[in-house]
Amino acid sequence: MLVTEKKEFAKGTFLAITFFVVLFLMFSPLFGGRNAFKAADDLFNSIAKGSSYFIDKIREEAREFEGSSVQVKITLKSEELAEKSGAILAAAGAEVRREGAELVVAGDLDRLVNAALDDSEALFHNRGKEVSQKYGQPEKEVLFGWWSAFKDTVMDLKHQEKFKEAAFLEKVMKKTLEVGYNFYGIEPKKASANAGILGFALVFYVVYTLWWGYAILYLFHGLGLEMKAGSRKEV
Repeated sequence: MLVTEKKEFAKGTFLAITFFVVLFLMFSPLFGGRNAFKAADDLFNSIAKGSSYFIDKIREEAREFEGSSVQVKITLKSEELAEKSGAILAAAGAEVRREGAELVVAGDLDRLVNAALDDSEALFHNRGKEVSQKYGQPEKEVLFGWWSAFKDTVMDLKHQEKFKEAAFLEKVMKKTLEVGYNFYGIEPKKASANAGILGFALVFYVVYTLWWGYAILYLFHGLGLEMKAGSRKEV
């Protein structure tokens, strides 16, 4: 296929070459030892973490359950997990009896929740060592132990028709335990403090997408290929 429009083809070639040069640079470790994609991912995770702190709000809501006792029978996925979760719950002041993977737990709901919030907050602020030393378990395993125990506790509370307590525990799981676990090790940042780079990333994404689109457009025009509407025949 011959080049019919040399000027258009030259434009397309230039845009295509520079597009791949920029792509190569983005895959290079030029951003503190990271490539552009990893650096952007870390930034967005930091901003997401900075807007995901609900622990103080949950503590306030926990006051509604002061003196509210719960007793549940839960079955964990394994005896090992039951042993670890049981130790965590006992350290928080609950009465725990274990038989294999089954736990019978009795205690004050607000006390258990606040103990879980303390551990979630420690991991949220990357102070995992405090948690691991407290229980003699890896810090993320502690949060998983809390989450597993609360997950089955929610089910048992629903069977007891204690729907308010169950809904509150689900909120604790999603807004504190899961946040602390998933964002552990990431430094939180505010979107307002990074508005410039966020704006640049958005504009660059749009421009870079159009960049490749115009490269293809000019190359095809240079080769004499054009998109035309087909004629419609009436039957």
